[in-house]
Amino acid sequence: MKTFKMLSFDLVNEGGKLRIPIIDGIIINQENSHKSWILELFTSKKHLPTFEKYKSSGEVLDVNAVISFPENEPAPFKVIVYSIKEIGEQISVLLKGTIKTQRSKYAEQLLKLLLEENLSKDELLERFKKGMRERPRLKES
Repeated sequence: MKTFKMLSFDLVNEGGKLRIPIIDGIIINQENSHKSWILELFTSKKHLPTFEKYKSSGEVLDVNAVISFPENEPAPFKVIVYSIKEIGEQISVLLKGTIKTQRSKYAEQLLKLLLEENLSKDELLERFKKGMRERPRLKES
């Protein structure tokens, strides 16, 4: 198993991303045959209704998490809410799932879309950096 520090966490859906500010977080690559990952985040109790809804529905969620260093691109996961523990005014949320493998294709797709916009070199670089950081949902071409 390998463990990593989680620096940020976003729930992703058709409407965009919901940033969940975290107090602390850890990501564990279980390195097993199922390629399972465990994400645990410690956050404000105000997010309890959101996570309870997903736990009771069993819905598979798309999430992005920045691992280890702030400049790393967000890693995309498909997870379920496995458990929620209340700790004072905070909650600990345990998620289980897998990492999505299309990470490397994202950069190519983003660059292709930006090249079609005929941006200056500086604009292209800035928009590409921003896109890799924020990971907006790309239109199918």
